[in-house]
Amino acid sequence: MSAQLLDRNAQLNLERIPTLKTRNRTQSRLDSLAWNSGLSFIAYGVRVGLRSNRADTLRKCLDFLPLGWKPSTSSVVECLYSIVSGETAGSQPAPLFCLYKDNELLSRSSTPGAVLERFESDVALHIADVTRQRVFVHAGVVGWGGSAILIPARSLSGKTTLVIDLVRAGATYYSDEFAVIDQCGLVHPYARPLQVREDGSLHQSRCPVERIGGIAGRVPLPVGLVLLTRFKAGSKWRPRHISAGRAILGILDNTVSARRAPAQALKTLKLVASRSFAVQGVRGEGGEVVDWISTYFHPQSIFPTPGD
Repeated sequence: MSAQLLDRNAQLNLERIPTLKTRNRTQSRLDSLAWNSGLSFIAYGVRVGLRSNRADTLRKCLDFLPLGWKPSTSSVVECLYSIVSGETAGSQPAPLFCLYKDNELLSRSSTPGAVLERFESDVALHIADVTRQRVFVHAGVVGWGGSAILIPARSLSGKTTLVIDLVRAGATYYSDEFAVIDQCGLVHPYARPLQVREDGSLHQSRCPVERIGGIAGRVPLPVGLVLLTRFKAGSKWRPRHISAGRAILGILDNTVSARRAPAQALKTLKLVASRSFAVQGVRGEGGEVVDWISTYFHPQSIFPTPGD
């Protein structure tokens, strides 16, 4: 964590407990617990609250807040996360850590790490779903020659591995989780630490992009290339060009808000697809894709560039 962020966190008022704008009976039972620390924040226009019965637990949560968050001046929120520390279940002697979203139990564990990771993933997904300021697409994103390469894909498709290969080849890191696209079709940085899976495991560890010799992007970029691909061991990379319509469908399938706000998503994705080149294909090792991009993807010449 940066010194600037540490200073900001140290100055936060964590004694004002957030409350839900709309509550029900189950939520009222949660409200009756002894909450002694809390935080209200805004990210991408979405107002979220976080509270705990222990201040030290809440402090640990600050490292797991969504990118771009800012403290809110109002304690009334649209979504409320609650973390209970030290709760026991029946005869179980070990303390439990429980995470609630509004009145729903999301996670319970004897270790805080699992609960904090679940909070991090759920709050990011919630914001991606309900925000109206941006369109969030499950995707890897890198910058290449002043243009963005967009890799729409869900988890376990190999997108993080491909992003790492591209960064090691000189690409600028933008995201391995979400492509955050504005109404003009530009992709904004969402440069969380890379989530690298351990061999043969679903467990992920954080890897700052600097650790692999990369740098994170700082400015929004137009999308120049859309890669609809997934990893299949032993496959050869033989991409085929697809139409803008096929590209839109492929991106839309990975768009978080596609069901909640389809009109906004389609308007934005049509803009992206109309100004980019899209290919589709199964891939093996990422080196083949990197070589292909290095040979053929020159945003300022061969492929269409935004505005042309």
